[in-house]
Amino acid sequence: MRRLRTVALLAALLLAPGCGGGTPPAPPAPATTAATGSALSGLDVVFLTTMAAHTEQTLEMVRLGRDRVTDRKLRTLVAAIEVTESDELATMRGWLRDAGPAAGAAHRHDHDHGTAAGDLARLRAAPDGEVDRVLLDVLGAHQGAAADLARAHLAVGSDPRVRDLAGRVERSRTAEVSLLAGLAAARR
Repeated sequence: MRRLRTVALLAALLLAPGCGGGTPPAPPAPATTAATGSALSGLDVVFLTTMAAHTEQTLEMVRLGRDRVTDRKLRTLVAAIEVTESDELATMRGWLRDAGPAAGAAHRHDHDHGTAAGDLARLRAAPDGEVDRVLLDVLGAHQGAAADLARAHLAVGSDPRVRDLAGRVERSRTAEVSLLAGLAAARR
């Protein structure tokens, strides 16, 4: 049920840049990036903004858990996630910075409606013997949402670089969800 809600929320986010009631505002005008001269559509900007915020949350989760996890395989996966997503975040921030005013028009508030904050609180409060289980749970759901967001963007994005990033995010997060599920199953 939670996954279905997340997919619906993410699809709505990508398809309607406004999030208040009434008629959503028009997407930001395409912005030309300095490096390539290609234009980012409003949906590309919304995706990058949303995925950057989501990635920041992921990095907070892995940093909270990395020194407390006991499973060697989970520790390795968390380290890989941190390196990969730090690099992706730098790329997204660069593209948004280059997009200029159009990036500023994208909504910057949390569309997650507290889910990540609740997951972070669960992780912070987890006793040492439970950190692995809690991290597997919250990170699996969180990475699944990232894969869903990226998959949705592949259907609507226009910038080839952003679509390529979305494809890489979809593949890597889907693989991570599978690895996390396998680690969780091995704990039972």
